[in-house]
Amino acid sequence: MPGERLTVRGTSEVGRFHGAAPPTRVEVTIHKEGEKKPEEGGCRSWFRKLCPCCCKRQNSSDVIDNGMVKPLTPTPAPTPTPDPPKPQPHIGDNNEMEDMMLSVRSVDLLSSKLGQNRREHHTDLYQGDELIIRRGQTFQIELELNRPFSADTDKLHLDLKTGPLPLVSKGTHVIVPLVDELEDERWEAKIVEQNGNKIKLSVNSSPKAVIGLYGVTVTTASPKGEAATTHDSSKNIVMLFNPWCEEDTVFLDDEEECKEYVLNDTGRIYYGTEHQIGARTWNFGQFHEGILDACLFVLEKSEMPPSGRGDPVNVVRVISAMINAQDDNGVLVGNWSGNYSDGVSPAAWSGSVEILRKYHASAGTPVEYGQCWVFSGVTTTVLRCLGIPARSVTNFQSAHDTDVSLTTDVYFNENMEPIDYLNSDSVWNFHVWNDCWMARPDLPPGNGGWQAVDSTPQETSQGTFRCGPASINAIRAGQVYLKHDTPFVFAEVNSDKIYWQRKLDGTFTQIHSEKKAVGHHISTKAVGSDERADITHLYKHLEDSEEERIAVETASRYGSKPDVYSSPVAEDVSVEVKLDGEGPRMGADAQLTITVKNLSSQPRRTTLHSQVAVMYYTGVLKDTIKKDKMPVELMPNEVKTINWVLPYQQYQDQLVDQAALMLTLSGRVSETQQVLANQTTFRLRTPDLSIKPLGDAVVGKEMAAKITFTNPLPRTLKSVIFRVEGLGLQKGHEVVVGDVGGHSTVTLTEHFVPTEPGPRKLVASLDCKQLTQVHGVADIVVLEP
Repeated sequence: MPGERLTVRGTSEVGRFHGAAPPTRVEVTIHKEGEKKPEEGGCRSWFRKLCPCCCKRQNSSDVIDNGMVKPLTPTPAPTPTPDPPKPQPHIGDNNEMEDMMLSVRSVDLLSSKLGQNRREHHTDLYQGDELIIRRGQTFQIELELNRPFSADTDKLHLDLKTGPLPLVSKGTHVIVPLVDELEDERWEAKIVEQNGNKIKLSVNSSPKAVIGLYGVTVTTASPKGEAATTHDSSKNIVMLFNPWCEEDTVFLDDEEECKEYVLNDTGRIYYGTEHQIGARTWNFGQFHEGILDACLFVLEKSEMPPSGRGDPVNVVRVISAMINAQDDNGVLVGNWSGNYSDGVSPAAWSGSVEILRKYHASAGTPVEYGQCWVFSGVTTTVLRCLGIPARSVTNFQSAHDTDVSLTTDVYFNENMEPIDYLNSDSVWNFHVWNDCWMARPDLPPGNGGWQAVDSTPQETSQGTFRCGPASINAIRAGQVYLKHDTPFVFAEVNSDKIYWQRKLDGTFTQIHSEKKAVGHHISTKAVGSDERADITHLYKHLEDSEEERIAVETASRYGSKPDVYSSPVAEDVSVEVKLDGEGPRMGADAQLTITVKNLSSQPRRTTLHSQVAVMYYTGVLKDTIKKDKMPVELMPNEVKTINWVLPYQQYQDQLVDQAALMLTLSGRVSETQQVLANQTTFRLRTPDLSIKPLGDAVVGKEMAAKITFTNPLPRTLKSVIFRVEGLGLQKGHEVVVGDVGGHSTVTLTEHFVPTEPGPRKLVASLDCKQLTQVHGVADIVVLEP
C-alpha cells in the first residue's frame, strides 16, 4: 500500500549547485513485506495512453501540498576582497600636459570562463567571473588608454596587492614592470598586441607567488615621471597553486593524475573493516559556486599571514588545523557520541559543498557534525580548490598511539582480563585522512611526493589539533624524526601491537606481540575510475620483510619505549579469526570462524576467553555484550575450527555508528605458558540504496530516477530521511519519509531537469538513527540537447 506523505526540503532558496533546478516532483511509496504492489487500473492506463494531457501523473503540488520547504544551504556571504587605495587620476596643471599624459580608461582581465586565460590555466570549471589563474604561468589582460601607447616615451606598470597590509618585501605587493622579453620565474609584463588606443599585455607570474585574492592597479607615468595616474580594475585576480608548472613545488608530472587529484570534483571514500571494505561516493564540489570564496575565507579565518601563503607546506598545515573546530573555530565540529540531534549526523553528509557554504555564510560558525571521512572529504575539497593535488585515503586497522611509544599497547591483569583504564591506545576499524602532493625542500632529498595530512582532531601538534604534512617516504623508512608529525602517522600504519600482563608486584611484562596488527589495505580511489586502489606499499614495506622490520625498529628507537624489541617470544600455537564470505549482515546472526593451529609435534591445551564488545569505529569500546570460555585440546599438528555465533537479539539494541564490533580472544597454553591473543573487528553490512535512472539524460529535458531501499531489520525504522543531490543534475534536498516498517521497501522517484552535460553522479543517502552508512550512487551521462 502507498506509504505516508513525504516532505521535500530545499526548494525555496538559492540552491547548492550553480544553475541546477530543484526536483520538479518527488514521489514515494512504502510497501510492507509480502504486500502486493498497487497496479494502475486497465481503463485508466488505456485512457492515459489515449490522452496523456488529460490524465497527468501526480505533480509536485499534489505530493507535497502540506510539505515544508527548507533550504539545505544558505546563500554564501560576500567574499572579503582586498581594499587597495583608489586615488583619482592626478593630472598636471596646464592643457598641454593634459594632452600628453597617458591614462587608462578601462581594464579587461579577460576573465571569461570560456576565454583563453581560464582554459590555459585549467580554471574554466570554477564559477564566477573573477580572473582565476595559477602561479608561474602567463596570462593576458587588455587595457584601453586615452591615446595610443608609445613604447619610446610612455611608462606603465601593474601593481598587484593582497592582504590587509601589502608590502613588497613580503611578496604581498607585487610591482610588475613592462619589459621587451619575458623571462621565466619572475613577475613581468610584455605588450603582445596594439590596436589604436588598446594594448594587450602578456603577464608572467612567479611560481613562488603568494596565493589568494589580489587587487589590480595600472599605473601610468609621463615621460619624465614627474606625474602619474592610476586606474583600479573593477575585478580581482585569484591566484592558485599550479600543479602544471614545473617550477611550482606542487608540480605533478602526470596529466591523468592532475585530472584526478585536482580537477575531479567527485570521488570515493572507503570505510568498514579490512575484510568488509565499503565505499561511498563523495561530492567534493571544488568548482561549485561559492566554494572558492569559502576556501579563501578559511585561509583568512586562520589568521595566517598572507606572506606565508606561498608555501604549500604552511598552507596544508593551516588547512589541517582549520577543517576541525577543536581550538580555532574551524569548519567542522567532531562528534563521536552518537547524539546529533542539534546538528547533522556525520553519516548523512555526502559532499563538502553544503558544509563549506554554511561555514562561509555564517561568517565562520563551525558546522555540526563531522567524523573522519567528513573531515577528509572537506580537506580534499579545499586543497584541490586551492590547486594542491589531494586525495582521501583510508587506513584499515588504524592505530591511535597516545603516548608516543610507536607501539599499540594492550594491558591485562593477573587473570588475563583487559585493564580498561590503561588501554588508552586504540585501533580504529578504519580512519580516513588525506595525501597531498608537493616537493619538500625543507627535508632531505627523497622526501617529496605524497604527504600525509590529517584534519581529524586526535592529538595536538605544537599545541594545535592538526597533523602533517608528513612525508610518506619518511614514514615507510621509519624516519620519524622528520617533520611534521611523522611518528603519529607511522604508528597508525606500522606499529606493532604489544600485549602486557601485570605481575603480582604491580609491574608489567611483555607477553605477546603482533607484528601485522595495524595498517591494512590502505585505500584510495584509483586514477580515472571508481575502482579502489591499494596503496599500502607506499606507506610501508611488505609485512615481516627485513626492510619492514628495520623500519619498525628504527622508528621505535625514537619512541618512549625504545627497548620493547629486546625479548622475542617463541610460538607454536596460533589463533586466527575469519569471516565467511562478505561477513555478517545487519539484522541476522553474526557468525565467525575461529581457527586454532598446533604447529608442534606435542599435544597442546588451552582455554580461550572470548569477549565481544560494541565499538565506535575509532576503536573506543562501548559495551561488552557477550563473554564466553572455550576449552581447546589440540593433538600434534592439529588444526581445529570453532564456529562462533552472536545472535541478532544480543546486539540489536546495543549498536552505535558504523555497526562495528570487536571480538577479543585470549588464553595461555598449559604446556608452554605461551600467551594467545587476538582482536578482530567486524561490521554488520547494511544494504545499499538502489538508484535506477529513468528516461533519456539530456540538458534541459526532464528525466527521473527511482531510488529503492529495503529495511533489513525486523523492526520499524523511525524518522527516515533521504538526502539526494547531483552536481549538474539537481539541487541537494531532503525527503522526509517517516517511519519504515520491518522488512518494508521504500521506493522514491525523483523527477529533475539536468543542467550540465557530461558524466554526472546522482548520490543518495539515508539518515536514520537505527541504521547508518546506507547510501547509493548512479552514474548518468547527460547529453547536449
